[in-house]
Amino acid sequence: MESQAARAALRASAPVASIRAADFDALFVPGGHGAMCDLPQNPELGRLIADFAAQEKVIAAICHGPAALIGAHLPDGTPLVRGRTLTAFTNEEERATELEHLLPFLLETRLRALGARFVTRPAWSEHIEQDGRLITGQNPQSSRLIAEAVAAALRE
Repeated sequence: MESQAARAALRASAPVASIRAADFDALFVPGGHGAMCDLPQNPELGRLIADFAAQEKVIAAICHGPAALIGAHLPDGTPLVRGRTLTAFTNEEERATELEHLLPFLLETRLRALGARFVTRPAWSEHIEQDGRLITGQNPQSSRLIAEAVAAALRE
């Protein structure tokens, strides 16, 4: 029964192209390995993230979720992450999962190549980075910390 309800909810999801940053206070992108294949390939998601940034709204992503940031660019074409301090699932953590050969790229490597100031802590540590309204978490262990940081940013 629960899976039927979940499937129905997914079918009723609004397409990303129909979502407007003006209608929300924050955007939260969860992780998971699937994010590595789906999120960077979605130009509408990149546009939405860029709109959130332009409106100085909270953008949060955890684990593999920061893969969504790869497709976001400033109006001049500069990657949104260039010069920004952030974190995500690290190369070390990816290698520990032994799944890196199934992924199109290593997230830490790609974000660094785009000019992000990528900060790591030991594998599986609770760790977030906040750069203005951009809040990122290194791994699932960082869930509580990122939730608290998002809540605090929304209260500001």
